[in-house]
Amino acid sequence: QVQLVESGGGLVQAGDSLRLSCAASVLTFNRKVMAWFRQAPGKERDFLAAIGWNGGSTSYADSVKGRFTISRDNAKNTVWLQMNSLKPEDTAVYYCAADKYLWRQPISTMREADFGSWGQGTQVTVSS
Repeated sequence: QVQLVESGGGLVQAGDSLRLSCAASVLTFNRKVMAWFRQAPGKERDFLAAIGWNGGSTSYADSVKGRFTISRDNAKNTVWLQMNSLKPEDTAVYYCAADKYLWRQPISTMREADFGSWGQGTQVTVSS
C-alpha cells in the first residue's frame, strides 16, 4: 500500500513562489513515475508534471512549463514541485500521485487513470 503525504501549500500573492513536497511510504518508490496534479473548484483534476523513476526525465503540461519544476530524491522517498511566478489561476488543491506500474517514463499525456495512489492534497491559493 502506497501512502503519499503532501505539504507546503498556503496563501501567497501573485508572482510569489512555493515549493510543495510529497513524502511517500512505498518500497517501490524508486521504480515509479511520480506526478503532480491539481484541481480547482468545479473543475476536473489536471495533470501538471511527472518525473521518471530515476529522475532522468520529466514532462510538463503546457500551462506550467517554464514556471514549475518537478524533482525527486529516491533516498528520501520524496518528490517536490517548485512553483514560480504564481498566478491567481494556479489556485487549486494540489495532489501527488504514484504510477500504477513500474519502470515507465513520464509523458505529457498521462492521466488520472495512470496513477494508482494519491495523497490527500494541499491547498494553494494565489491572491491578485
